[in-house]
Amino acid sequence: MTQNVLTERRGAVLEVTLNRPKANAIDMATSRELGEIFTDFRDDPELRVAILTAQGEKFFCPGWDLKAAAEGEGADGDYGKGGFGGLQELRGLNKPVIAAVNGIACGGGLELAIGADIILAADHASFALPEINSGTVADAATLRLPKRIPYHIAMELLFTGRWFDVEEAHRWGLVNRIVPAADLMSEARKMADELAAGPPLVFAAIKEIAREAENMKFQDALNRINASQFETVEKLYRSEDQKEGARAFAEKRDPVWKGR
Repeated sequence: MTQNVLTERRGAVLEVTLNRPKANAIDMATSRELGEIFTDFRDDPELRVAILTAQGEKFFCPGWDLKAAAEGEGADGDYGKGGFGGLQELRGLNKPVIAAVNGIACGGGLELAIGADIILAADHASFALPEINSGTVADAATLRLPKRIPYHIAMELLFTGRWFDVEEAHRWGLVNRIVPAADLMSEARKMADELAAGPPLVFAAIKEIAREAENMKFQDALNRINASQFETVEKLYRSEDQKEGARAFAEKRDPVWKGR
């Protein structure tokens, strides 16, 4: 791996840090690298949670590297596994991902953050989807944002491309927590450690159900859950962890999750 993306394992937690001064923009090579990193994270049974953040205090990520585009990289090129930034289209990623947004997140950078499950943001972070100004569509945001925040707010942000601060992002539920910049990574690590100590098979089932049921009728999705027709649900209910959870409850002790 290059120095464009830094990784560090802390027990069951993987920290992924964009490192492309000055703004942490993503070109094709960096996108493909992120895809490999998140694929390895998905497939590594020892890893349970990932944190995605960036170097510096000003930029989380502005999205696509326009300098690379000016040098000939096409917007319709090969972004690698998982699509742009490695998260948006990665199949079977059934582990929690926390985005620790340390600054400006706009365009594809905001889409990358939205691809995470939980977003913590520094108190100076700001956001925008300015693609309309360059005659393009924020495709992933157009699909996801109206499902994450109120429809009319999402459409305003997509139509206008205007900037909005972290307080507004939190007000609409786009950001889970606003954190003082100096405390951002410590808070992200605290949350990651808490999740890493949790039941990985249950988390996997939650992620698959939420993802697959997004466009299903409620009763159809519930019927599939009850019939164990989701792979992760079937695995959960045949697992040692499911029995351990019941035993621990009966014995009034904390469960010991093994992920099997």
